[in-house]
Amino acid sequence: MNVLVTGGAGYIGSHTCLALLRAGHAVTVVDNLANSSPVALDRVRELAGRELRFHRADLLDPAALEGVFEGAGFDSVIHFAALKAVGESVEQPLRYYRNNLVGTLNLCEAMERHRVRNLVFSSSATVYGVPESVPLREGARLQATNPYGRTKLQTEEILRDLQVANPAWNIVLLRYFNPVGADPSGRIGEDPNGIPNNLVPYIAQVAVGRLPRLNVFGTEYPTRDGTGVRDYIHVVDLAEGHVRALGRFGSGGGLSVYNLGTGTGYSVLEVVQAFERASGREIPVAFGPARPGDVAECYADASLAARELGWSARLGLDRMMEDAWRWQSMNPGGYGVPGDAVQGASAR
Repeated sequence: MNVLVTGGAGYIGSHTCLALLRAGHAVTVVDNLANSSPVALDRVRELAGRELRFHRADLLDPAALEGVFEGAGFDSVIHFAALKAVGESVEQPLRYYRNNLVGTLNLCEAMERHRVRNLVFSSSATVYGVPESVPLREGARLQATNPYGRTKLQTEEILRDLQVANPAWNIVLLRYFNPVGADPSGRIGEDPNGIPNNLVPYIAQVAVGRLPRLNVFGTEYPTRDGTGVRDYIHVVDLAEGHVRALGRFGSGGGLSVYNLGTGTGYSVLEVVQAFERASGREIPVAFGPARPGDVAECYADASLAARELGWSARLGLDRMMEDAWRWQSMNPGGYGVPGDAVQGASAR
């Protein structure tokens, strides 16, 4: 297939581009580089041994987007491009609604003009809000609790309405849980701007000395060790899920929804211990009270993806942490800051 990947220079996007190229697909990336680096795409090309096309453009610019589509002959689109920090979305809701919703509307209008009606959308487990029960199934109640999550949920609703209005559209909504890890080469990985919002890159930056300690919020949850439990999925497995989703596109239209997760929950302390095993380094931890809105546990039922996509997560927690550490130790400053690998930092 000839695939357009929006936000393809980002963390999940770059790993998906690599998986697509290795699967034989032609790949074009459009990204405004607001929270990503073109270095990631250079490394994707290097790892795949194949070329991809790149347009630096913003989905909020319809004219630039039209230039991406003109004469390109895309078969399908995988849509990652979005702002994605929960806390920032609470502080800047209008920015999030404009970027994530208007950008998607512009993309779908360009797709319709060029008769490209196969779309894989990068949704999120945040659409479920506070789980009523676990494991979470695709039919669970949707109740996003922050502006970021609501942009994902509202985008899902927009795409449902679009597919009802024009049944020729083929749409796959992928709700994934907590992506972690990196390509085993250590050449591409997660490089957040500023202080990481997610657990594993925060731990990794503590391990290389960029941050002094990990703050753990909540120690009295009804879980194995009192800390919160989440479903962490290796980004390589997640990327493969997007490749498999392209296989849903046949001659007829439709809309499908799939959870992508491992189906297993790991606590914060279990993740810390796995990272310490991988790195051989102690992670200093400071404990504090639970934050409002945090839940005790959240993990997926991904059996539908196994049945209909032939996909299931293969890589466990230790492998996730080994690959995350390899990436961070080989790139202590991320993509944008040159630096030598951390001494004695090869993953075990």
